[in-house]
Amino acid sequence: MTNLAAALKDEIRRLARKEVKAQTESTAQAVARYRSEIAKLKRQVRDQEKKIAFLSAQESKRIAQPDPIDEGTDSVRFSARSVKAQRRRTGLSAADYAKLVGVSPLTIYNWELGKSRPRKEQLAALVAIRGIGKREALAKLELLEANASRTAPAPQRTRRKK
Repeated sequence: MTNLAAALKDEIRRLARKEVKAQTESTAQAVARYRSEIAKLKRQVRDQEKKIAFLSAQESKRIAQPDPIDEGTDSVRFSARSVKAQRRRTGLSAADYAKLVGVSPLTIYNWELGKSRPRKEQLAALVAIRGIGKREALAKLELLEANASRTAPAPQRTRRKK
């Protein structure tokens, strides 16, 4: 009788293992499939992040560079009122506007008052920023300040004499 009970227990164990294996095999296959899909999605995300980084770098370079001038500066007229109007339209201070053009704030004031006129290079820079709006002007300004802070040399410490 003990042989029969032991044989019955062994058979029940074998059938239970077989049933458990059949039930978990489909789950294991699904898990493997999900893992491969997750790995594929991770690769796609990594590729997209690389593209975004590349495009943002390109955009920051594009914003930093002045727009190319289609026509020569010979045909462009300078008007003190237009400089003042452009600066006010963008909502920038003379100092910030001067940073965009690449001159000093005093030069902007003198241009606006008609006391002086820009040179060819300065006129080209004025024409390059003539058509920009507030957002683009602020973006360029941020980029210029970020570049200036990166390239600025570290302050030198001086020793005090005792």
